[in-house]
Amino acid sequence: MRHALRCVTRGRRPLLATLFIALAVAATAAAQMPRVQRAELRLAAAASAFAPGTAARLVAIADVEPGWHLQAHVPTFDYLIPTVLTVEAPPEWPAATVEYPQPEMYRFGFAEEELAVYQGRVRFFVDQPVPADAAGEVTLRATLRYQACDDKQCLPPVDRTAEVTVAIGPGGKAIDPELFAADLEVPPAVEADVPGAVAGPSAAPAPPAAAPGLLGMLLLGIVGGLILNAMPCVLPILSLKVFGLVRSAGQGQRHVRTGALATAAGILVSFWALAGAAIAAKTAGSAVGWGVQFQRPGFVAFLAVVVLLFTLNLWGLFEIQLPGRLVAAAGEGSSQEGLAGHFASGLFATLMATPCSAPFLGTAVGFALAQQAAQVLAIFTAIAVGMALPYLLLAVAPALARHFPRPGAWMETLKGVMGFLLAGALVWLLYVLANQVTPEALALVEGALLAVALLVWLAARAAPGSPGRRTWFAIALVAAVGTIVLAGRSAATDARPASLASDPGGIAWRPWDAAEAERLAAAGTPVFLDITADWCVTCKVNERLILETPEVRGALAERGVVPMKADWTNRDDRIAGFLARHGRYGIPFYMLYRPGQQPHIYPELLTREIVLRELEALPLAR
Repeated sequence: MRHALRCVTRGRRPLLATLFIALAVAATAAAQMPRVQRAELRLAAAASAFAPGTAARLVAIADVEPGWHLQAHVPTFDYLIPTVLTVEAPPEWPAATVEYPQPEMYRFGFAEEELAVYQGRVRFFVDQPVPADAAGEVTLRATLRYQACDDKQCLPPVDRTAEVTVAIGPGGKAIDPELFAADLEVPPAVEADVPGAVAGPSAAPAPPAAAPGLLGMLLLGIVGGLILNAMPCVLPILSLKVFGLVRSAGQGQRHVRTGALATAAGILVSFWALAGAAIAAKTAGSAVGWGVQFQRPGFVAFLAVVVLLFTLNLWGLFEIQLPGRLVAAAGEGSSQEGLAGHFASGLFATLMATPCSAPFLGTAVGFALAQQAAQVLAIFTAIAVGMALPYLLLAVAPALARHFPRPGAWMETLKGVMGFLLAGALVWLLYVLANQVTPEALALVEGALLAVALLVWLAARAAPGSPGRRTWFAIALVAAVGTIVLAGRSAATDARPASLASDPGGIAWRPWDAAEAERLAAAGTPVFLDITADWCVTCKVNERLILETPEVRGALAERGVVPMKADWTNRDDRIAGFLARHGRYGIPFYMLYRPGQQPHIYPELLTREIVLRELEALPLAR
């Protein structure tokens, strides 16, 4: 027994390190969605040349897309990202001075107070001092960093650049003086194109106030995190935690409380890591997404290796502490070992949760990823608290553990059953991998996983502490790393195109084409869009239980709705950009193009009633 505990202790540290590495990979992989621009920028000079020792007068002109606005340089609320113009000149030149225009005050449907915004055509005047010894031609570059919003959403901040070459010398003549006239008539703001916008009198921006709706978003995050525990991605891990807590219940309330708190801490730390990656990506000007790390075959293969080791340990093939041993960690050895095991299981539960979306979760995450660092951290913390709520409740009232079944021989049977649940998760991961690599590469990955299992079994049969045991485990580690590398390298050029094939009698999906969908809707034909992926468990549940039902298929046919599907199993910047334009950072995503109306976006978790309500409001096909 002592030797077994020593093995447990030695295996714990690699486990925690492995899960932290996996969490880091998942977090950084999320920062891959493209940036969406909603404004054009050009830079113009007031004269054909500027004398040394004077100031070059420039104007940066931003043309904002209809229906969108930019936050003012001094936004009304502190959670909004200000519009900032910077000018890059030669290093020895003095800094430029930027004159920001007076913002317009508008009231939108999501805020009770008026907001200071820029709309339509916006001019930023620039005075760039020219050194007395300057000569020749110089290229000046302006960078506009802005956050674009409409009445429903705010996109991540982006940069737009423009350049102009100016001549330094005497004899400069005015160029387009009307462009620099102070009383230039700016095109009116696109009030009619912004639903819910009401013009207000021009005024200076109000001082920063508390973010409206932030408290509501925090509550949505808590509820979404709590519901995440019931999603198919998390259920296998949740079953392991129930098993571990049953063991803890047999050792007293103290073990129950500390184990539950350690699990909650693991969940919180993992979500903080994801929030940190999101903040870093936003600072770099990139957008982030929920669950997109599953688009990387190397990550999927890594998770397959970890789940395989979970399964083998539950089936009793080896004794060294690896993820599957987490279920018994609280009941063996020192309290430190138990806490480490519960903490690691919280980390792993978060990893397994990312390919799932829950009701309210997409709304909260979408809001968070368009805000500043404090709001991102707050909302991700709220989601983590929601996911950890069952464990926090158990920590507050450990007496609830008295209602758990008493430990006994039945737990060994349950342990084996849970091993089969995890084996099912492994089958699902291989299913995801099947659409990311070639059949040949998939067969090699499956063979490598089988080799890992064989090597672990051989190591477990060797004498404890023997060179043979260490050798077998070293070879197993090499095989596991080789599995991950093989899958990652196969993704570069060998990924297979996703199939839109459906069951006989099912919905006849067409490949998604944004321009075609808009053309059809403009011509009077409604279009139903489904953005899905093989790694999105929520997508598959919605498709099987809701969309591919006689009622929904019949409604689509009766209304002449064209069904389109976009597969995001592998990275596709077109899909990522489309999602970002609609304020979404993950899937599932469902939208109904309605002729003569704004498209309708459905929630992540569908019911037949929700789908049919919008379809039945359409006229019958002729």
